[in-house]
Amino acid sequence: MENQVLLDITKKSIEKKFDSNIKIDKTKLLTDFPELKENGATFVTLTLDGQLRGCIGSLQAYRPLLDDLISNAFAAAFEDPRFYELTPLEFKKVKIKISILSTPVEVIYTNIKDLKSKIKPNIHGVILQKDGRRSTFLPQVWEQLPTFEEFFSHLCYKGSFEVNCLEFHPQIFTYEVKKIK
Repeated sequence: MENQVLLDITKKSIEKKFDSNIKIDKTKLLTDFPELKENGATFVTLTLDGQLRGCIGSLQAYRPLLDDLISNAFAAAFEDPRFYELTPLEFKKVKIKISILSTPVEVIYTNIKDLKSKIKPNIHGVILQKDGRRSTFLPQVWEQLPTFEEFFSHLCYKGSFEVNCLEFHPQIFTYEVKKIK
């Protein structure tokens, strides 16, 4: 399947809020691209002038890729609690990136040094989980937080954990992404 098809689906799922004439023909898409029927986990990231403008996604594949993409694109534009709803003017300028996630795999580690040896910067996205809470960073976040220490202290902070939360041995999962932009 072409990346442009996925980007078109994403754009239409946002744009239809501004224009009721825009429709997503799910039947045709599923006929033309049967892989959209398979369960998939996606993140949709919106940036405006190089700054994050919305990012929503699924960590586990639990619904068809088409539905996950439509839902997460809409949510990134209009339901990310960190931002106001995207405006029609912003939509014209926003850059859209799609990440399709692999199935997360738990990392078994004995201590922080061991964990560090098992994490691949710029390749692994990471899920940190403890006491019923979790946070994640996509692999792309390594570009802004290039060291293991920076990456994990920010990931701990994002999940409202102590900045040194790795000392408390949380569960760690890694995944990889296929990036589409």
